[in-house]
Parts: sequence; C-alpha cells; structure tokens
Amino acid sequence: MIIPESRFSLWADFIERSFLDEEFKELIAKGIINGATSNPAIFKNAILTSSAYKEQLATLGDLTPKEKYEALAIFDIQKAADILRPLFDAGDDGYVSIEVDPFLCDDTQATIAEGVRLHQTIGRPNVMIKVPATEAGYAAMEALAAQGIAVNATLIFSVYQALKCAKAFEKAAAKSTKIVDTVISVFVSRIDRAIDETLRAQGVKTGQMGILNAAEIYNEVQALKVPQCRILFASTGMKGDELRASYYIDELLAFNSVNTAPIDTIKAYVTRGDQRLRLPIPSQVIDAHRIHVAEAGVNMSRVIEDQITQGLEAFKIAFGEILSTLE
Repeated sequence: MIIPESRFSLWADFIERSFLDEEFKELIAKGIINGATSNPAIFKNAILTSSAYKEQLATLGDLTPKEKYEALAIFDIQKAADILRPLFDAGDDGYVSIEVDPFLCDDTQATIAEGVRLHQTIGRPNVMIKVPATEAGYAAMEALAAQGIAVNATLIFSVYQALKCAKAFEKAAAKSTKIVDTVISVFVSRIDRAIDETLRAQGVKTGQMGILNAAEIYNEVQALKVPQCRILFASTGMKGDELRASYYIDELLAFNSVNTAPIDTIKAYVTRGDQRLRLPIPSQVIDAHRIHVAEAGVNMSRVIEDQITQGLEAFKIAFGEILSTLE
C-alpha cells in the first residue's frame, strides 16, 4: 500500500484494457496503488492474448504494424492516465508510463523525436515517457525532461547507469523553468535469477544481491538530491516459491521511492501488511555480501552487463513479435 509519510508509492506493472475498466479502478480507490507502468513485453501479452483489442484492431486495417500497435497502446495509456488524473491533480503521483520503440535505443535524436511525438499524441500531463538507459538514452532523457516531459529511465542495473540518468535529470532541471517528475527504474529480481543457482551450489545466501545492488543504487542517487527524481524498483515480481511473493516489495521499502510490481505481487504485499522501511542498507553490509558472491565465482560486473544486454534484447523481441502479428 502507499505509505504517504514515507513518500513510498506502489504502482501496477500491468496494462490491459479490461483490467483498466475494472480492477485497476478498485486498487486506486482502496489506496493500494497510485500509478502504473508498461513496457513492450506487457503490451505484447495484452494485445496478443486479450480479446479486448479485437474490435479496435478491426478498424485499423490500412495502418502499418507500428501504427496499429501505437493506436492500441495509446488508447490504453490515455485510459489509464484519465483514471489516474485525480491523483495527479492532487500531487499524489498518478502517472502511467509508455516506452519508446526499443529499436531506437542507440539513436538519441530518434528517441527524442518519438518521445515528444508520443507525449503530444497522448495529450495527458500525467504520462511518463520510458527511455532505456543507454549512452544514447541519457542525452534523450535530458532533452525530454528539459522540455517539461516526465521521464521514466528504464533497464537500470548498475550504479553507473543510475548516476548517468540522475545527472541527465539534474542538467534538465537546470535548463528548464519547470522541473518535472522523473524516476530511475532499477531492475532487481533478474540479478538474483541470474546468479542464485551458482550461489546456492557454493553455500552462499540467495535472494540477496538483487536487493543489495538496488540498495546501493538507491543510496547513491538519494545522495545527489536531484529535484523531483526518485528511484523506482522494477522487476519485483516473484518467480518460484523459494521466497515469499511480496519479498521484493517488502525488502525495498524506502523513503522517497516507488515500487512497480505485478498485480499478484501487490496483492501479496497488501495481505502481508508489513510497512517497515528497510532502506538504506549500510555500505559495509553490501560490500560484505559482494565479497561472498565474488568468492563463489560470480563476476558481478559481467552479470550486470549481461542483464543490460538481455533486457534490451527482450524488449526488442517482444516489440518485434507484436509488429509481426499485426502485419
């Protein structure tokens, strides 16, 4: 649940048309969530598996596959933004995110142009444009935020990436008369899934490095005090039953942060009801576990680089599959 005094927000990492008409509104009304995020994989699952999109698709016959995708996605984003608008007007987040075409991740100017176009087409102030944290993406984030467009920097696994995003938002704030809200989305559980089998075989505690890596990034970004910029913990759903379903929400409760999670994970967190802040975690605790991980033969720098590459590739694959189906 949202914890107002701690400025902790919980967003739904899910978009699907029938969900927006029903359960989404209920979660907002109960004060459980105050925002939402999407990505190409989420839209792929929604568009390709839900019957809710068939009627609109039937009217889009003359459009290109990407134009069809955008028509479907923009409709959902507008709907979500309108539902969330009262929260936004009250200063209680109320944001929904849409990601730029992941195939543009290495082209700064194309990313800026698409971000501006999407923002103008959607026509809602409470929409965040998601930009992957690549070298081209950092400049795009700065340019978009400087133009007064809220930005969600995504696919962040390292302190380096997070600080580059934070610096981009800091520069944007210095250039603009209007400072907009920004979030830096740190992916958590994917790191544990990549290394826990190795750690388990070596007798090292599992389910820790994703949390500690995210905690270190949180510490570094918080120290910069960039205006209206928060860490958003993403990839916080649980696969398997080794850890409790709400683990990656419970363990990352932090002042001035957001957690975006699948609906089942959110429900598990609400049922558990634990609202104790867990961050910050002291740097010596983080460093000590990192030593254990290295001694187990895990090269964390390589793991992080692999996750960045795989994360981008997964979004490209999902986006490509949507376009292929819509041809």
